[in-house]
Amino acid sequence: MMRKRIYHRFPHRQVEFEQKYRYHSDLPFFIKVMANMDGKFGMFVTESVTQRGHRIQAKREIRVEIVTNGIDFASLNYDNVDEIIGTIEKEGIIDFKIYLNYSYLDGKYNRVPFRGDIYLVRAILENELMVLQINHIDGQKRTECGRVADTIIDELRRGS
Repeated sequence: MMRKRIYHRFPHRQVEFEQKYRYHSDLPFFIKVMANMDGKFGMFVTESVTQRGHRIQAKREIRVEIVTNGIDFASLNYDNVDEIIGTIEKEGIIDFKIYLNYSYLDGKYNRVPFRGDIYLVRAILENELMVLQINHIDGQKRTECGRVADTIIDELRRGS
């Protein structure tokens, strides 16, 4: 059964970030790439959580969810992607929630988590044109919306 994967509470205000890309595949492949991003992480430099004006090296880990029934999101990962792909049409609109979880190492090398960021990502695919719309919905915005889009596009190019 094909279900619409559109989040009813996607902000209708001005989208914070929108970018168009040539895309020569389909939404099921896009879903697979998004699922493979779940659990990936990288390092980045950001302002210290405790000391104003200081920069720290922090870890950024990605968690990906896909809208299920218009209002709820469910985890999207390597383990469940195949059952989800069966419900996805070749083209259309799909909404995701991306959580970026942050942490850093303290002086004793203990990993210390701190407040992350949450983004809503809408992917619109029609006639080999992919449009990504991204809104930051929670957190201190230590990662720009455009950086989230770049990560998605990098993973697509890599073919995950």
